[in-house]
Amino acid sequence: MTPFDQAKADNSPSSQERWPHLRFHLPYNHATSTFGDGWFALKAEAFARFFGTPTFLIGQTLVVGIWIIVNVAGFTKFDVYPFILLNLAFSLQAAYAAPLILLAQTRQADRDKALADADARHREDIAKAAEERQLHMAEHTAQMASLLQQNTELTEITRQLSARIEALTLEMHAKVLSAS
Repeated sequence: MTPFDQAKADNSPSSQERWPHLRFHLPYNHATSTFGDGWFALKAEAFARFFGTPTFLIGQTLVVGIWIIVNVAGFTKFDVYPFILLNLAFSLQAAYAAPLILLAQTRQADRDKALADADARHREDIAKAAEERQLHMAEHTAQMASLLQQNTELTEITRQLSARIEALTLEMHAKVLSAS
């Protein structure tokens, strides 16, 4: 079971803590596919997925090869050349395979759409967060510039006051020396 399946099964706050990267996908837990998530839909999808595996293709090739060899060699005569029964089996398989494959594709398209929507929301949230950080940094930069300006002004006032104190001290010293 994948972490997403586990998060779907357990839609509690603790599951959101365990898999925070899935937080944008969790709102889609309630969405079921057109065919539902019942036993038949899940088995049909699994069977349709099996049709595209090398195991199925090799197995089918072996069955057909054995079928033809057994009938041509004369071991049995249940489906002689032109293999009408084999043709009927292929037709029956195609009649079931096509709708099952379409069902699997539809379910996968629904999942892809939900995941794409969740990814788009995630990208939008990232963009908003980046924009907010930029605004916050601009505010901080403006505050720092203002504080630097205030510091410069206070330093200038302190220098002026120090110069005035020095001048007054020299003046007082001169008066004290002239009075004595």
